[in-house]
Amino acid sequence: MAYDAVVLVSFGGPEGPDDVLPFLQNVTRGRGIPPQRLAEVAEHYQHFGGVSPINQQCRDLLAAVRADFAAHGLDLPVYWGNRNWHPMLADTFAQMRDDGVRRALAFVTSAFGGYSSCRQYQEDITAARAAVGPDAPVIEKIRQFWDHPGFVEPHIDAVRAALSRLDPARRDHTRLVFTAHSVPVSMADSAGPHGGRYTAQLTETARLVHTAAAPDLPYDLVWQSRSGPPHVPWLEPDINDHLTALAAKGVTAVVVSPIGFVSDHLEVIWDLDTEARDTATRLGLEYVRAETPGTDPRFVTMVRELVQERIDPAGADRRRRLGELPMWDTCPSVCCVPPRRPS
Repeated sequence: MAYDAVVLVSFGGPEGPDDVLPFLQNVTRGRGIPPQRLAEVAEHYQHFGGVSPINQQCRDLLAAVRADFAAHGLDLPVYWGNRNWHPMLADTFAQMRDDGVRRALAFVTSAFGGYSSCRQYQEDITAARAAVGPDAPVIEKIRQFWDHPGFVEPHIDAVRAALSRLDPARRDHTRLVFTAHSVPVSMADSAGPHGGRYTAQLTETARLVHTAAAPDLPYDLVWQSRSGPPHVPWLEPDINDHLTALAAKGVTAVVVSPIGFVSDHLEVIWDLDTEARDTATRLGLEYVRAETPGTDPRFVTMVRELVQERIDPAGADRRRRLGELPMWDTCPSVCCVPPRRPS
């Protein structure tokens, strides 16, 4: 199959105080989030001048990927579009159409399966193409990468670096805590042939990082950034509740590794660097947060390798993987369909 472009697809984020509420309304449209919850989350952004780091992180990744493509002779232009804030996907696809792009591959900045981490991006791509019209380029999402060395190895090194900052005398009472974005339990267990993969894939990534970085330490996978109505069950425990439980068991130091994320956007720097750190301080826990891949050269190389896999008909035979879970290149239409919300 011939492709004539790549598009980086991300979540998007506000870049000024006036952007915050419209951005959050885009994110939560149709989800029944109470206005007071939106106001609470908006305040988190205002602590940083109303600016989320995610758009600049995408610009940095975009520049790194373009340079890597050029250095390795991959002659494909790389575009960028977001699902929730500018540059919006429909605007990017319209530009691609005007530039003569007919078929492109999408790299989504989410490593895992599941509704909000994969299928919803597919739906947003479809909606954006429909908005552009019949001449919109065909967009095909490349595979998930939760166990690709280019994603896992930067997390491994980040955990090692974080552990080196702890007091060695506390090693016997140190815990490794992996975090990812919580989702409704119904989405984590969503229907379809690949449904329910979100927690399984995160569990696999946690195992891979733990085994290579700190096999002597106990570890847990916990959740952060819950945003839904209180009556809807979400994945638990929350990172703050978990820290409280660890302190009660005699743990004196924690390394927190946000393996659910590819960069240090607001849900990392607020939920972990601010709220969770404050919880740890109150409990008397020594607390270090491991970095995310960002523009680590291995992560940038991974983007190119995933594109080359799809371009080359034999690419699936050369996948670089560290895990043991099933892998697929494309998701069927019934994959990760969440249950209908009560009317």
